Amino acid sequence: MRSIIRTPAIAALAGAMAFVVPATVGVATLPTVAQAQSGQLQRAANALRSISTMRADFTQTDRLGNSLSGELTLKNPGKIRFEYADDVNMLVVSNGSALSIIDYEVSQVERYPIGDSPLGALLNPDRDITRYGTVQRSGGGVVSIAVSDPDRPEFPTLTLIFTENASAPGGLQLDSWVALDAQNQRTTVRLRNHRYGMRVADSEFRFRDPRRTTRRPG
Repeated sequence: MRSIIRTPAIAALAGAMAFVVPATVGVATLPTVAQAQSGQLQRAANALRSISTMRADFTQTDRLGNSLSGELTLKNPGKIRFEYADDVNMLVVSNGSALSIIDYEVSQVERYPIGDSPLGALLNPDRDITRYGTVQRSGGGVVSIAVSDPDRPEFPTLTLIFTENASAPGGLQLDSWVALDAQNQRTTVRLRNHRYGMRVADSEFRFRDPRRTTRRPG
């Protein structure tokens, strides 16, 4: 199951699902549809930008149905931590500039620059999501946005799924995302038990390098 952890898209955290369907056009004119899509993209960007801090329980599932769980911690701008359950000796953390995947079992660290890429839509909401995003679904209390960069095929496509929630920052709650990479490997991350606005120390987004020590951070 370790392969689903190694997928760089998981923090962006990091595949396609039933929500990824064309937006309904109906009888609206094209300019009206374009304006509506632009408005929903901006709403999603604002919702991400409005989160100061967040904790949520997550379940991460690969295309074969293998699942891992743990707790996600987010602090804007750009800091995220996936703390897996005790039986998974790995950690995924972003300090705002790079995403690190730390495997304590084999004493290995992989780093991926966030940069100006689709990954930044999740890890750095100050990036302009409208540059990469298209509305896939809007209606029924759900807003689904696909984020990709045709000029950088090595980056996965992320589909961010929001639900209307007046108690969430910006009125939209990020409930899940799906990553689909260039090898057609799909990873789904679902969130629950969202908590907002708590104090989160920057030290939570650091890690002990297993190449120097065998201890896992607490």
